[in-house]
Amino acid sequence: MRIDVNGRHHEEEPRPGQCLRTYLRERGWFGVKKGCDAGDCGACTVHVDGRPVHSCLYPAFRADGAAVTTVEGLASPEGDLHPVQQRFLDAQGFQCGFCTAGFLMTTAALDEDKLADLPRAFKGNLCRCTGYRAIEDAVRGVRNVEAPAPGEAVGRNLPAPAGPQVVTGTARYTFDITVPGMLHMKLLRSPHAHARITAIDTSAALRVPGVHAVLTHHDAPGRHFSTARHEHPEEDPDDTRVLDDTVRYIGQRVAAVVADSEAAAEEGCRRVEVTYEVLPAVLDPEEAMRPGAPVVHDKDAATARIARPRDNVVGEAHGEIGDVEAGFAAADAVHEATYRTQRAQHASLETHGAVAWIDEDGRLTVRTSSQTPFLTRRALCALYDLPPEQVRVVAGRVGGGFGGKQEMLVEDIVALAVLRLRRPVKLEYTRAEQFHGATTRHPFTVHVKAGARRDGTLTALRLRVVADTGAYGNHGPAVMFHSVGESLAVYRAPHKKVDAYSVYTHTVPAGAFRGYGLGQVMFAVESALDELARLLGIDPLEFKARNIIGPGEAMVTPGGHEEDLHIASYGLDQCVAVVRRAQAETGAGQPAPDGWLVGEGTALAMIATGPPGGHLADARARLLPDGTFDLAVGTAEFGNGTTTVHRQIAAGELGTTVERITVRQSDTDVVRHDTGAFASTGTVVAGKATLRAARALADVLLDFAAAQLRVPRADCRLTEEAVVHPGGRLPLKELYESARAVGVECAADGHFGGTPRSVAFNAQWFKVAVDPGTGEIRILRSVHAADAGQVMNPMQCRGQVEGGVAQALGATLFENVRIDGRGAVETAAFRRYRLPQYADVPRTEVHFMETADTIGPLGAKSMSESPFNPVAPAFANALRDATGVRFTELPLTRDRVWLALHHRGVR
Repeated sequence: MRIDVNGRHHEEEPRPGQCLRTYLRERGWFGVKKGCDAGDCGACTVHVDGRPVHSCLYPAFRADGAAVTTVEGLASPEGDLHPVQQRFLDAQGFQCGFCTAGFLMTTAALDEDKLADLPRAFKGNLCRCTGYRAIEDAVRGVRNVEAPAPGEAVGRNLPAPAGPQVVTGTARYTFDITVPGMLHMKLLRSPHAHARITAIDTSAALRVPGVHAVLTHHDAPGRHFSTARHEHPEEDPDDTRVLDDTVRYIGQRVAAVVADSEAAAEEGCRRVEVTYEVLPAVLDPEEAMRPGAPVVHDKDAATARIARPRDNVVGEAHGEIGDVEAGFAAADAVHEATYRTQRAQHASLETHGAVAWIDEDGRLTVRTSSQTPFLTRRALCALYDLPPEQVRVVAGRVGGGFGGKQEMLVEDIVALAVLRLRRPVKLEYTRAEQFHGATTRHPFTVHVKAGARRDGTLTALRLRVVADTGAYGNHGPAVMFHSVGESLAVYRAPHKKVDAYSVYTHTVPAGAFRGYGLGQVMFAVESALDELARLLGIDPLEFKARNIIGPGEAMVTPGGHEEDLHIASYGLDQCVAVVRRAQAETGAGQPAPDGWLVGEGTALAMIATGPPGGHLADARARLLPDGTFDLAVGTAEFGNGTTTVHRQIAAGELGTTVERITVRQSDTDVVRHDTGAFASTGTVVAGKATLRAARALADVLLDFAAAQLRVPRADCRLTEEAVVHPGGRLPLKELYESARAVGVECAADGHFGGTPRSVAFNAQWFKVAVDPGTGEIRILRSVHAADAGQVMNPMQCRGQVEGGVAQALGATLFENVRIDGRGAVETAAFRRYRLPQYADVPRTEVHFMETADTIGPLGAKSMSESPFNPVAPAFANALRDATGVRFTELPLTRDRVWLALHHRGVR
């Protein structure tokens, strides 16, 4: 057999049944990505004799005698980029970049006819990050990046530093490495929603050729922990073991088989014999709280930090401000309804996984797809009684996260195998495992009652919230508490009451997901206020504008005001003004088909720029011998763009260009502790640490240069390559050598503890058309107003907003992790789950407000999570305006819409 790959000859025979994707990756062509295992996502697209194919479906033997081109082979032999690669760079047509190679290979094969119909051309390629606008810009040759200028980095559309590596396929994600002697792990998972393991026989599995070990609960540490990663571990219940003798959901890991190959490990899993005592299970959170329901975790409440274990309540919140009954009595109109949101999957194209080994110094080293490398190291040390200096955790470039990788779902079991075998071990989830073995967004049931006087003044708001946290409480209490925070605080009402519960069920666990509970409750609150305004005969946007919190006002919820949370800049009024202008532009947007119903809707949102209780970040900036700079930060890059922003912040403070700053990150050996890249902290927390480090380094350099030159410090300033003053200049290379000669270190540290915190605001407006005969919905126009403070990189921030809107549209319209009557996930593949494709996502008009925050670095606020939150209620409000029907349950699928219209007689 002979395959020519990018001009190199490969003659090794493929294994029986081997696909072309694994054949190529085993030979070092790591630009070919694994995203779905089933030909659904296109991340593995390559050319075979010039024709694009999904290599995960293409048998390797069929490539015999063929010329195969991967993304690494698009560029010319001299290194010149292919025109498509250059266009993706110019447009910055990527965020995490995991899907980019597939889009590049598909685009490079398009002829003029196919270029004219991109929705059809890209039907086999998925992107979870960008919202597709930037990808279309790349295909059309739109240039979005600006040229750098010394000291003028902040506020400019500067490109991501990893861009050249992303478009050439040389960016290294978690598994894009070769580790000699690596073993492979596969997991045996539970077929029962609730059962006790009474016996487990591994002897037949150990006889499979190539199997080295079978790990069960007998081999696992006895201590309990939480898979959730927070700076303060006590925020989460300790209810999880690495491997447990009781399983609590279908898909929970039961045993781990480690072998020379994945095939041997899978065969070992099939031969493990497990005897179960099947126990009663409860799948509904309301039933779970009733007396006599099966108990999910019968543990001591105090030691496990579970609110009421016997009632399956992992966390709860109750509070009242004023007297809500008096508030409703004073109202001229009251709306009361129950709203429901569903489970959704993060669907990051890079699945969960880790590879670990013992390094030459005897340290456990874990390379993982994680948003929290430092917190993961801390958890591994606690689990296995290891000192921090004996554990190193590294996150390479992470292929999407959206909160799903603020968990420790694989690192613990991989570390157990490595510590036992002293061999490198790899575990990489399949796409199916990502659905039934990772986490989801929390499904919520929210009963809301709202009252107002006829002049449009809110008198009372009351919520009863039930969040289904699944079989384990990772993030459960925190999501529940957060969900009833800013969603209520954004509106003034003298009387407010909340009763909220986070409840265990025997289903796949929920976890952190973009918006962290706010989106679910905002769907209810924003829909209810829209309906209340209609009862009063007031325009819904005008009604909300009369009741929103103003600058300088206290943010009050029944749970109490968080003392470190402030409105440090206010742009919600500007957001409302943007929506009003959109409403007034009656001729803008796509026209509605004849006979379709047309409506528009708005929702507002507020979110804290960081979590409560502190979020730590450290940074270190150094001058290097060649006159360039090194910046070490702990936060991870997974498409959130923090690497770009950190370089911009540092370049502005150091008077240089971003190209002269190298960023090292996501490595516990690189910098002191960093809490992680979650809760929208990459810019406002880690960025502030970078700002402080860069400013401190600038002071060091200017002080030393002034002393060397014997001139006043005030006369000196940093430029791209030197410190200059009216009488001359000191090149940075010479400054470094002079400082080194006298023992002065040209380095400085920066730290920020994540408090105080500010808030960011968003507003979403949709105009939609509905076909009453079929239930089909078309988005005629989408407008988003974002108060991000001083925008560090408008191009990049716009991409975050567009990606958030696109992801939220998926959860609004069709994404739904379905659970059957036994508790099993039915939607364990993309083709059954339905992610937004290119054809599903409209171009959202993004408007940034003119504000500057007094807390965030250089006036910045967060903008990665918040765009998600107002999308579902704005869409539901537009649908209500069009049809007269209030939809109270997500997703708003076509059949659900048609049935509601049919029953109401809407034609």
